Amino acid sequence: MGGVWSQLVGQPDAVEVLSAAAQSGARLVEGTGSAAGMTHAWLFTGPPGSGRSVAARAFAAALQCTAGQEVLGCGECQGCHTALGGTHADVRMVVPEGLTISVSEMRALVQTSARRPTGGRWQVVIITDADRLTEGAANALLKAVEEPPPRTVVLLCAPSDHPDDVSVTIRSRCRRIALRTPAAAAISEVLRLRDGIDADTANWAASVCGGHVGRARRLATDPAARDRREKVLKIPVQLRRMADVFDAAGELVKAAEADATEVSETRDEAEKDALRTAMGHGGTGKGTASASRGSAGAIKELEKRQKSRATRTKRDVLDLALVDLAGFYRDVLVVHAGSDTTLNHPDHADSAVKAAQNWSPESALRRLEAVLGCREALEQNVKPQIAIEAMVAVLYSG
Repeated sequence: MGGVWSQLVGQPDAVEVLSAAAQSGARLVEGTGSAAGMTHAWLFTGPPGSGRSVAARAFAAALQCTAGQEVLGCGECQGCHTALGGTHADVRMVVPEGLTISVSEMRALVQTSARRPTGGRWQVVIITDADRLTEGAANALLKAVEEPPPRTVVLLCAPSDHPDDVSVTIRSRCRRIALRTPAAAAISEVLRLRDGIDADTANWAASVCGGHVGRARRLATDPAARDRREKVLKIPVQLRRMADVFDAAGELVKAAEADATEVSETRDEAEKDALRTAMGHGGTGKGTASASRGSAGAIKELEKRQKSRATRTKRDVLDLALVDLAGFYRDVLVVHAGSDTTLNHPDHADSAVKAAQNWSPESALRRLEAVLGCREALEQNVKPQIAIEAMVAVLYSG
């Protein structure tokens, strides 16, 4: 299926359900039928890279599509273009820049979502990381889910429907769309056809991305991303001395900090300039002096949000490195078991075989558990340097 649904890689079952729901929604809006198959709240779950937010965005575009019921989600009309591009007046996307979504942010969003859609179709709210809602924010959202306005649709994205990710009360009021990890062949195809990447690079990136479409694209197009991955996967076989433990930990943390700085620097300064201009900096008219003096608090609040965003970026980069490490130790266990299961890192199969010859299965499992434990520690706000050093020490000793 083409149009907006082509954005969703390897998810035919989800596309079928969402397409039917969009058609039901269109009949309801046009007064030509019932809303069977359409509901006011949806929960998109699936592993990282499965396309949770992509599915939500595509569904939002289909709901706003103006091409007619037979071709909903055409991808060509203004409704589709603006919904996918993030400029549609009736589609609001919440992408947390910090580690959590605050209650104040959610209360403001709930108030806005209660309004009638300006275009006469649907008011759509997309929360890309619903697992980051604080308890207070989740309670604020619950009001919109329990007592939805007639033309408002809430789309939540989370890793799973477990209570740790989404509260039971919210989950029970949502229709769930479970996404799966896309097959490597499907990822390779979309890299070749949509992004124009050569077949060899596309096949390699699809085989090592762990089913994450966005990561596959970045590995295929960004030499720096490929270099960082190589450095991470060399860690298990380069820990020969205790001094290597601290070197490896330091490199991981520095790489994450550099990535966060690279992402943040240009954007942070542009945001500050825009805020200063909005608050009257550089103006010469009446009242600009007092407006400029009053901007200090707004700039301080912006800097606070930017710092939180940089912290999240750093931890996301570290988590990606830990996922690669966990995949390597999983490959070692696969080799030990003599299984023909596809490896996470087929281009490092020789290293996995060599490690399996030197480590017992128990030792490989302890190392894997250390990596997973480090991920949990970072989620609980343990200082990255301490968590990484503790993990690498176990990787060294086994």
